[in-house]
Amino acid sequence: MNGEPLLRLSGVSKAFGAVKANDAVDFTLESAQIHALVGENGAGKTTLMRILYGVHQPDSGTIEIAGCQTHLPSPAAAIENGIGMVHQHFMLVPSFTVAENVTLGAESGKPGLYSAARAAKRTLDLAARLGLAVDPEAITGTLTVATQQKVEILKVLHRGARILILDEPTAVLTPQETHELFTLLRNLAAEGTGIIFISHKLPEVFAIADRITVLRQGRTITTGGRGEISTEAVVAAMTGRSDVHLGRVKRSGRSDAPAVLEVKELSTDRTVSDSPLDQVSLTVYAGEILGVAGVEGNGQTALAEALVGLTAARSGVILLGGEPVTDDNVRRRRDRGLGFVPEDRHLQGLPLHGSVTEATVAGRLRGTGRFATLAPALSRGRRVWAEAVMDKYAVTAADSSARCDSLSGGNQQKIVLARELEDNPACLVLAQPTRGVDIGAIEFLYGKVAEATHRGCGVLLVSADLDEIFRLSDRIVVLFKGRVVAELPTLTTTREEIGRHMMGVTA
Repeated sequence: MNGEPLLRLSGVSKAFGAVKANDAVDFTLESAQIHALVGENGAGKTTLMRILYGVHQPDSGTIEIAGCQTHLPSPAAAIENGIGMVHQHFMLVPSFTVAENVTLGAESGKPGLYSAARAAKRTLDLAARLGLAVDPEAITGTLTVATQQKVEILKVLHRGARILILDEPTAVLTPQETHELFTLLRNLAAEGTGIIFISHKLPEVFAIADRITVLRQGRTITTGGRGEISTEAVVAAMTGRSDVHLGRVKRSGRSDAPAVLEVKELSTDRTVSDSPLDQVSLTVYAGEILGVAGVEGNGQTALAEALVGLTAARSGVILLGGEPVTDDNVRRRRDRGLGFVPEDRHLQGLPLHGSVTEATVAGRLRGTGRFATLAPALSRGRRVWAEAVMDKYAVTAADSSARCDSLSGGNQQKIVLARELEDNPACLVLAQPTRGVDIGAIEFLYGKVAEATHRGCGVLLVSADLDEIFRLSDRIVVLFKGRVVAELPTLTTTREEIGRHMMGVTA
């Protein structure tokens, strides 16, 4: 390659209307290098990678592959130029076998003829080269998330990818699965593959990346080798702040606190997207944060929704403040002091086309009578109160009449959390509270949750992010196939131990 980098993006810009998603971005990837691309939501990472993968066309700037300026008008053109992308949400056909997914669209042999034996052999040969154990005849939809991810990687490598883009590849992996992925990536890099690693998990970025580039507001802020740049410098470059704290959230514990939530042998029926609960028992005490860990799909969503009354219990008992609420509806549970921050704020947490005022006061309209429209319920006093809440929770918006869908993810989540905490709940079910939220907003949200525990609120934290679990929780329970398989104190356990339980390993 005459010393040329494997990939060079120079002065790449892209605007969508008045919004400049990329502004003269420079990025270089060497052969055999793992280069991390980091930045907060809206920093321009996704747009830049979509340009590289041929989904978007740049307004200006150049793309060079192995020193040759290249035009990428489509994903097919990107694939032809050796670029492969593993998306956070996999692009696999669940009903196909592993071999069928790996070779789909790139079958060998005569056009129109598919040989299952040939596809299986090519899959096994490629897997053996990378040291992967896969069954080419396995149905993809029955595999674990980690194994499906490996199938995605095999698929792009089968198409000849020399440049591999990985978008949040460890988002739902256990520590052990992350370690296996990192071993695979290092093996690929050793063969000469250039890897672009996109992640918000900075400890993992520093564990795997040879080089790190930070984007903020569409521009390249800094770039450097892993040994040349600190975590603090990366955070400051991402946020524009030097005071962001990434360690454990400091809180004062309460050793003699009463139970605010008790769950006894709770079971539910199966749902479409989650395991049913199977005799789950747990207790949350006043002022405590109990973390619920597990690979997604092992009952976490079912637990949160059963506690707040969105999913019916098949058997078992739920107690709030010592009083049974198992048969109560959502409203009665809220009246008894149960708050809920749902995992999908767009679907369950906010009126996206409504105003900030409507979103903030929604829980306070109970008992105000019936109205033909919402407007009479939104008195001037409630609008003033909503403005005060916006100020208290640092919600950035023009005013309380701004539509919720015009706000950033962090500001939307602040509104949802504010609505729940301003009711002073005895117990708060907090599901995936920082998904799609920037680092600076995360720190603010954590601070507000900590303040609530100081007032005596008990918190059940459901999160797929182990870093979040360890930063906030006093104790951790692990769900596997709808059952509690472990309960451990946070300060004396490790991520690896929790990870083993998340995988169902008991020995």
